[in-house]
Amino acid sequence: MTTTAETYHVPVLLTESVDGLDIQPDGIYVDVTFGGGGHSKEILRRLGRNGHLYSFDQDADAEKNIIDDDRFTFVRSNFRYIGNWMRYYEIEQIDGLLADLGVSSHHFDDESRGFSFRFDAPIDMRMNKRAGLTAADVLNNYSEAQLADVFYLYGELKQARRIAAAIVKARMEKHIETTGDLLDALNVPRSLFNAQWKKDLARLYQALRIEVNHEMDALRDMLKSATGLLREGGRLSVISYHSLEDRIVKNVVKTGNAEGRGQQDFFGRTSSPFRPIGKVVTPSDDEQQRNPRSRSAKLRIAEKVKSEK
Repeated sequence: MTTTAETYHVPVLLTESVDGLDIQPDGIYVDVTFGGGGHSKEILRRLGRNGHLYSFDQDADAEKNIIDDDRFTFVRSNFRYIGNWMRYYEIEQIDGLLADLGVSSHHFDDESRGFSFRFDAPIDMRMNKRAGLTAADVLNNYSEAQLADVFYLYGELKQARRIAAAIVKARMEKHIETTGDLLDALNVPRSLFNAQWKKDLARLYQALRIEVNHEMDALRDMLKSATGLLREGGRLSVISYHSLEDRIVKNVVKTGNAEGRGQQDFFGRTSSPFRPIGKVVTPSDDEQQRNPRSRSAKLRIAEKVKSEK
């Protein structure tokens, strides 16, 4: 099947996330997760002639979806470097930033990328295929302690140590290169490949993907830069898919930093550069039926507040 922008990725919470930006026709906006371009196209639809959108993506496949519009600039880069790129384009402040975190539909459906255990394919998981360790490299080269930490911290797997031990034992006889190799290492019987196994494997794959792509560090760096770039009244609109991402976004909105360590005044009130806009938004039942990827999505919207001097 030929990949198009529509099949590459179905945008989640499209209307709600772009509404949250409160688009100003002549404003400057950033979509840090371009993917299939769904959110970017909607932002451009609402921008006036003098507005501009910068969209980031480190995946070469996403470049096939670049939009032909004078108001649009595609940036081939990890979004953690947004600060550097805005300086390059001589942009001092932006009016809004949108992020749809996690993995696109395209990544899950392309077996050659190794993001899904649905396929017996090489376990790669790199968002940027041009550089970095693959998930197979992690499985075969990390120490048992390092693997256990990755599985526990990023997959929240209670049996992280047992999984790590099984992998280290198995790789002494054969390198783990494919999903089949990993299932064999964990002694997963194909006849008992049930819902619980799938849930645990999804967490394991999530942990590997986060480690390979340094996702948590990149998210922290991006949000820190975004906090400085947003002008007063500017909007932050972020869609997250698991508790690790959401915790970082929530902390930034609440305290201004990823760790959640806000500065308190004499009365114990915590100050933050952001003001939450509304409650956390989740997809409607209808959207969840149409797009299963959206089921775990949470949208947080915040506004940059006027600094007190």
